[in-house]
Amino acid sequence: MKIFRLIVLIIHLGILFLLLGTLLNAYVPPKIFPWFNLLSLGFPVLMILYIILTIFWVFSWKKRALAFMFAGLAFINPVKRWVNYSSPKNEASNIKVVSFNTNAGGRGSEKIGPYLRSQEADVLLLQEDAGIVYQFEGYQKANPPFGLTVLTRHKIISEKVIESQDKSVRVPGLQVDIEIKGRIYRFIDVHLHSFHFEKDMVKLNGNTDTNEQKVKDVVKKLIPTFKKHQEQVSLIREAIDNSPYPVILAGDFNSVPNSYEYYHLSDGLDDAFLTAGKGSATSFHDYKFPIRIDYIFSSKSLKAISYEVDRSVSISDHYPVTVKFATESQ
Repeated sequence: MKIFRLIVLIIHLGILFLLLGTLLNAYVPPKIFPWFNLLSLGFPVLMILYIILTIFWVFSWKKRALAFMFAGLAFINPVKRWVNYSSPKNEASNIKVVSFNTNAGGRGSEKIGPYLRSQEADVLLLQEDAGIVYQFEGYQKANPPFGLTVLTRHKIISEKVIESQDKSVRVPGLQVDIEIKGRIYRFIDVHLHSFHFEKDMVKLNGNTDTNEQKVKDVVKKLIPTFKKHQEQVSLIREAIDNSPYPVILAGDFNSVPNSYEYYHLSDGLDDAFLTAGKGSATSFHDYKFPIRIDYIFSSKSLKAISYEVDRSVSISDHYPVTVKFATESQ
């Protein structure tokens, strides 16, 4: 029994160090050490295993259970970025924002337009969507030819494509300054570089050699993409940091919570899910594994009143994300 407990202890300590590695994404960029970012993909599994083993020590009446419980406090916020509960907000909202990767209308192009119009949102931020087919009465549109579209019921003051002088770096965002009820806000529509996975690439079977090759192929795609994300994040950060207006940052980050991308894009901003979200924030549903890669962040002068991942529609491989904000004036 002592040998068994020793093995469990070693495994538990190993999981703890891996979880701590995900926290280092706040400090270590992928170009220096991409493996911490890779760990963030497995955070839910690692956390579940950590909790199970902590419970094992509790029922074993071992003092080390207290040590593991105390260490687990470091992961409260990282867990809440995946699953959260927030109390209801009584304030009235005055800005409604919808972010949606429509997958270029691949699953339900004839349904996407009516769905978007039915939301009666103040601002719609779309990814993987040229926006050509949407002609909503009362809406202005910004849609440069990069698959990013912003539609709004309010006045567009200016728009700018966020791009690098290095043409090998994909355009990561569209910056649109919009006047809403006498105030100007900077909306940044984000779509970081995709991994271009096929379902078969991440579906394991009983063949060990095949599965091993699949894992290697996945890692070969992940590492270079993380490094591209680092460059894209720096461009978006510049648009945030130089903004004279409150910022709402939304879109498909192709990155999970606790990743380098999450830490650095959310810096100085509020995650609307942490403020107003309930339940799971999973937004990408093409794989069985729960993945949150769609986000809405805002400056602290804006308060998220409600956060919804609309799972009632399956017209894309992403679910739409809707947030209602109250502004300072309320």
